[in-house]
Amino acid sequence: MGDNGVDAVTGPRVLRREEWDTWYGTLVRAFGGVPEPAEELELFRELTETDRSLGVWDGDGCVGTAGAFSFRLTVPGGAAVPAAGVTMVGVAATHRRRGVLTSMMRRQLDDVRSWGEPLAVLTASEPAIYGRFGYGAATFQVNAEIDTSRTTLAVPEGTDGVRLRYAAPAEVLGACEAVYARLVPGRPGMLARRPGWERLGTLDPESRRDGASPLQCVVAERDGETVGYARFRVKPGWGPAGPDGTVVLSALDALDPAADAALWRFLFDVDLTSRLVARGRPVDEGWQHMVSDIRRCRPELRDALYVRLVDVGAALQARTYRAPVDVVFDVEDAFCPWNTGRWRLSGDAKGASCERTEDAADLALSVRELGAAYLGGVGLTALAAAGRVRELRRGALAEASPAFGSDPAPWLPHGF
Repeated sequence: MGDNGVDAVTGPRVLRREEWDTWYGTLVRAFGGVPEPAEELELFRELTETDRSLGVWDGDGCVGTAGAFSFRLTVPGGAAVPAAGVTMVGVAATHRRRGVLTSMMRRQLDDVRSWGEPLAVLTASEPAIYGRFGYGAATFQVNAEIDTSRTTLAVPEGTDGVRLRYAAPAEVLGACEAVYARLVPGRPGMLARRPGWERLGTLDPESRRDGASPLQCVVAERDGETVGYARFRVKPGWGPAGPDGTVVLSALDALDPAADAALWRFLFDVDLTSRLVARGRPVDEGWQHMVSDIRRCRPELRDALYVRLVDVGAALQARTYRAPVDVVFDVEDAFCPWNTGRWRLSGDAKGASCERTEDAADLALSVRELGAAYLGGVGLTALAAAGRVRELRRGALAEASPAFGSDPAPWLPHGF
């Protein structure tokens, strides 16, 4: 044991600010060793909450990293629920299969529980890793590559009444952030951004452009009020038939259908382009129903936010339910055993309660399935069809699944 250095490996401990460079360097190496652009590095240095960041050390060397951001996550019903945004997780290749990751996940979830946060959330570079720690895929997103030379938009009434103008992204950052903030309560999965996070959307390192222009911004206005914005780049291109450029969408938010349509129409019509690339968009976004030919948009579904219920009772009663529900769950949670057992959920569109009970269970599932269904984007019936939810009382699934649903669909607007 001493020969291979295991004795020298510490358990996870809280990061000290002066250790950040070494700690972050371990993370970068775990993800391939390519350093972040300087402006991204500086922003994440500022945003890192060292008191919520963990490191595992072997002597003087850092061999494991894990962090968390203090977020408030919108849930069905519009409440903003405290959530730990798990991030910066990496293990040195020299220390794999030695329990480093498990020890960090153990410490982290224990800490989250002690802080009174009912949820932990993350985006997964390797989803299979996090399922065993109780995280379920709860939101999805659409990537699209739209042939704008052969696809048209049928826009709603009022679109022509929206005024568009170019603006430097930094100069209108406050107005754009105000639009985003107004949208947050209306869609589960969105994050109420703390100060500093708004800068994430205007980072523009040349190394990230892939031959495209610097970041551009167009704002949508009505009666002097900003009602939407789009940030994008243009990548010039030329083919045998002439101009063949690409618009690469970075962000688009709008307060109403007309403003939304005006921004999409603008992106479709950018001069010298024939293609619009959009990534990470909501699965129920309106443009999909305005286009003349969805096949020429090549939509692709991807997983996004993974949710982990740290406190089952507090999490389930923090949201509302689309239909009245009264169901007893038999929950299995091997990694956080305090959640294991039977819970009675009673709720409707006005509120909910969730308490431990000795009553007979109606549905049996693991905490991973509860996480997947929590924001309303994954149906309990779909999970049951995969054998991951068992109906113990006839009819219980048909009663509970619609109650968990959400309209609009949950969406994570950006990574962390």
